[in-house]
Amino acid sequence: MNNLIKVIQGDAITELTEIKSDSVDLIIADPPYNLGKDYGNNHDLKGFEEYLEFSLSWLQEARRILKPAGTIYVFMGVRFISYLYDILDRKLGMYFNSWITWHYTQGIGKKKGFSPRHDDILMFNKSEHFKFHLDNIRVPQKYFRKRNNMSGANPGDVWFFSHVHYSNPERENHPTQKPEALIARMVLASSDEHDYIVDPFTGSGTTLRVCQQLKRRCDDIEINPEYISLIKNRLNKTFEGFDSIDPKMERVPKDLPKNSGDHKDNLALF
Repeated sequence: MNNLIKVIQGDAITELTEIKSDSVDLIIADPPYNLGKDYGNNHDLKGFEEYLEFSLSWLQEARRILKPAGTIYVFMGVRFISYLYDILDRKLGMYFNSWITWHYTQGIGKKKGFSPRHDDILMFNKSEHFKFHLDNIRVPQKYFRKRNNMSGANPGDVWFFSHVHYSNPERENHPTQKPEALIARMVLASSDEHDYIVDPFTGSGTTLRVCQQLKRRCDDIEINPEYISLIKNRLNKTFEGFDSIDPKMERVPKDLPKNSGDHKDNLALF
């Protein structure tokens, strides 16, 4: 580990109250979805109104600690995503930016109805003036067109990252581990090196692991002491690359110009 990253054992709301107002550049939050998952020392199952009160409480603190140019990304399942949108938009007066769909290859199987294959991610800004570094996250263009920026395209709001499957050697003993490259896209788009990032529900420590490699200051909060040990071990492992990749990163633009001079000029832009 290094002195830029820190994992804090404690309750998310309690620990967020200890963070100075207007001090955080980016928040990446993957709160419990209230689906009854077992997280070791606590179960993710609150009453409906209780869960909404919990969501409002931690989101209020999140808004308070964000800098005016700060951004928050919030993961959520289908049942409560619209309620979180309402909290961020109407109750907290934040600025809606994007509703991102994370599409993955495997999920819960259904025999009646369509099997879910995505999670949603809300992106809100604290003000109309915010950081966003598109050049850091461009993906290769699908086709060559003179009007296209051939240094890469905007990845859009539908993201394709595989789950970190149980057979993956990078898989930790946590039920909702997120892919590192997915988190890296958020970090690269919405922060600079040495910016201050907070993850209130760190789980398996993916945000810390990404910030460790991308040279961001990061404080992560986790209530379960068993996961604290898991995270510390993960951060001490040798880094050999992120555990996932957007398949768009491997594509080569079609219809590149046949004229050798034009071809060389455009290759120089990659």
